[in-house]
Amino acid sequence: MANQSLATVTNELIASYGNTAKNVIQAYRVGNERAVGFMDDSFLAALDKAGRRLSAKARFNAVAAEKKLTAYYAKSVEVTSDNANLVVDKAVELAGKSVVQVAANAGRFEKSTGVTTLSTLATAAVPAAKAVTKVATKLEVQSSVLADKIAGKPAKAKAAPKRSAAKRPAAKKTAAKKAA
Repeated sequence: MANQSLATVTNELIASYGNTAKNVIQAYRVGNERAVGFMDDSFLAALDKAGRRLSAKARFNAVAAEKKLTAYYAKSVEVTSDNANLVVDKAVELAGKSVVQVAANAGRFEKSTGVTTLSTLATAAVPAAKAVTKVATKLEVQSSVLADKIAGKPAKAKAAPKRSAAKRPAAKKTAAKKAA
């Protein structure tokens, strides 16, 4: 980092903010996956608490409906997280290209006018940009630590988890009751 241009330092800053945004997106994804797991456990506990008051068919239908809703929710979290990551990638890419283009235009302007004020200003701004980049890097690291804390143990996406309470009514028992 001995003799960096303002454009280089600015691009590092943009990349750092992009990584911070991705850490927040990951925290969102994992937090929602954990919330889905908690809701699954709570739902099953409520079904178990209901005990015999629910028929086997009602229990089966409730679990099937909850599985479907959980699958939709998990898929929506996955899609929004993936798309948010794509948006961040594109924003970082475009911002980086814009910085390079502005620097090139400033160079062409100075070359055509003979005035070097812009490069003098850019050189003077590099130390401040480096300081801001240092702070942004610390923020990036802390957001990564936060995302890891939220994750706890690695979360697994559960589109349709297996359930112990989901007991399908036996066809023979149902047929025997109808015959009686």
